[in-house]
Amino acid sequence: MLFRQLFDPQSATYTYLLADTEAGEAVLIDPVYEQARRDGALLQELGLKLLYSLETHVHADHVTGAWLLRNKTGSRIAQSADGGAEGVDRPLAHGDKVNFGGRYLTVRATPGHTAGCLTFVLDTEDMAFTGDCLLIRGCGRTDFQGGDAAGLYRSVHTQIFTLPDGCLLYPGHDYRGLTVTSVAEEKAFNPRLGGQLSQSDFIGYMDNLGLDHPKKMAIAVPANLKCGRPEDDEIPEDEPVWASLTCTFAGIWEVQPQWLEENLNVAQILDVREADEFDGPLGRIPGAKLIPLGELAQRVAEMDKERPIITVCRAGGRSAQATVILRRAGFAEIANLAGGMLRWRAQNCPVEGGRD
Repeated sequence: MLFRQLFDPQSATYTYLLADTEAGEAVLIDPVYEQARRDGALLQELGLKLLYSLETHVHADHVTGAWLLRNKTGSRIAQSADGGAEGVDRPLAHGDKVNFGGRYLTVRATPGHTAGCLTFVLDTEDMAFTGDCLLIRGCGRTDFQGGDAAGLYRSVHTQIFTLPDGCLLYPGHDYRGLTVTSVAEEKAFNPRLGGQLSQSDFIGYMDNLGLDHPKKMAIAVPANLKCGRPEDDEIPEDEPVWASLTCTFAGIWEVQPQWLEENLNVAQILDVREADEFDGPLGRIPGAKLIPLGELAQRVAEMDKERPIITVCRAGGRSAQATVILRRAGFAEIANLAGGMLRWRAQNCPVEGGRD
């Protein structure tokens, strides 16, 4: 099984990718709207088909990326039947199983933070995804969205603390950089729910937190009650339209050799190799301009900001960094040639100079 823990720094939200690599099927837990491009790029790079976007609850601090991912990948949206959201493809109830390839997650209802909170437990019971129900040495608040302190206490003690002590617990958020805990740790050390703390102790603690409402609550909750679906039903037009581009997991826009070969007159071609490579065995793309990567920051004025730029190097690494330098210098329409000159030559695209 493949597992990845992803992070959105704006909302301190963790998104979790789980996949059966043999079957090529995956699920995402708690995707974030602004990170949908990142998540889609990772799925594409790993060759995975997204079956479900799973929500642990209706979030108040960020907008879910579930609707965007459904439109981009054909995935389904699954969350609690008690969450009240519209547009859910598969309402989930306690005891349901969400399959991906030969693996599955078991749904445990853990209300209390909100009325529709879920915890997802891996089939082996060595990993569980608790959303905001149980955080690392903490828990979610209980003062809005149908929250109930007594209910949260029962949920944690009957549905999470009953898992094996070694079961790793992955929360929906962490604001201190912590990534994972375990059942045994939280049973012993959670200052709200662990040790000998009683339900009445917990209720008294939660009733006196005095927290402000989340800053994005007025936006996030209504949007998440529609699974992140925009008012106009339109996918944001934030992707470049001047070329057929894809975005890597590293956030670099790339163009494939075939497209560039067919559109050599569309963009400036910037080769960031050294001079001996530019005149070496691999040759160069017709019309390419040579500015070695080490000189680019000082020579950016030689490029035209009014025309798109395709950056090129031997294999695509240096030219990816060139896109970063150009963007910092104020260039907007930039893309890296995927695979560099090695792939360009392998696909028999035209070159100047070089040799077979």
